[in-house]
Amino acid sequence: MGARRKVKLWSGLDRCVLVITFLLMAIGIVLSFAASPAAVERASWISDPFYYLYRQLVFSGAGLLALGFAAALSVTGVRRFAGLTLVVSLIAMVLVLVMGVDVKGATRWLRVGPLSLQPSEFLKPAFVVIVAWLFVEEDRGAPIMGRLVACGIYGMSVVLLFLQPDFGQAVLITLVFYVLLFAGGLRWMYFTGLGLAAASGFGVAYFTMPHVRARVTDFLGPGGERTQTETALDAMSRGGVSGVGPGEGQVKHLLPEVHTDFVFSVAAEEFGLIASLAMIVLYASLFVRVWMLVLRLTDPFAQIAASGLSFLFALQALVNIGVNLDVVPPTGMTLPFISYGGSSMLAFSFTAGLLLALTRRRPGAYAPRIRTGGLSA
Repeated sequence: MGARRKVKLWSGLDRCVLVITFLLMAIGIVLSFAASPAAVERASWISDPFYYLYRQLVFSGAGLLALGFAAALSVTGVRRFAGLTLVVSLIAMVLVLVMGVDVKGATRWLRVGPLSLQPSEFLKPAFVVIVAWLFVEEDRGAPIMGRLVACGIYGMSVVLLFLQPDFGQAVLITLVFYVLLFAGGLRWMYFTGLGLAAASGFGVAYFTMPHVRARVTDFLGPGGERTQTETALDAMSRGGVSGVGPGEGQVKHLLPEVHTDFVFSVAAEEFGLIASLAMIVLYASLFVRVWMLVLRLTDPFAQIAASGLSFLFALQALVNIGVNLDVVPPTGMTLPFISYGGSSMLAFSFTAGLLLALTRRRPGAYAPRIRTGGLSA
């Protein structure tokens, strides 16, 4: 009976999305093995050179449990659990401002026993799902002003992110929100107005938040002191097409965030251009595969939520890789499934599980394929 129940919970999940997720997790473990000794060199309180590798293995195991839990949810369950996650995340982000852990001038983490959790990581997928639900409920004639409520949640989230401060996450959630607004059919007049309001807000951040202004100025202006992104570019140049070999990278010893923000550069140096392109192809394939499924879904809520979650994956990966390539100012955002970090791993595993649940093959979930002359149209 238990075995049949297990098969039922996992049946209908998209194998392509599952395989890509597992491959990205595996790459993250390999790169943690490569980057851990260099990262430990900067932590005088750690003696084991593979400290970060062991923790990444634990995080990956916990991530698989989170993925399995989320993937087993029904579409209604996705909405309900995302709502609970959103409320808890917003409360936790308020607590961060009062009792959070300060790391390099930013207060983004809550200490929970031996672990540090970053609530904003869990806010993002929950925000996407609930905004999608609000849009659809308003269109269905529910007595709520869904888009207005969604804008309120967005504003609250961005304010809390600015107060931490976490400008990068604020930009990310803004971009995803506009994707959702576009998918939800917002009129161009309102879309443009909100865009101008967001641009004004970020302009205020630039002139009132010194760390934001410093990062943008360093990115745009001519250099004096050598930047981390320039060092990351050296790693990619040194790696060439095939890389210098596992464990042979040198530039990782110069990068302070080698196992988190700049893990892509470690891959480029030690495994070369081929490995870097393979990682990019995996993220692109995940995005394209989800959209292939989204176009055939019959539930508008599942369509908008799944498309928003796929954009969340794609945009965060794009921003992280862009930082490594020195085409985007440093943001502190992780590379999904690959960068070291418990909050990031758990949050993106949860996100992948939600994607699997929303795109699961169940009766009536997909529009039937039109066949003409024996071929699918």
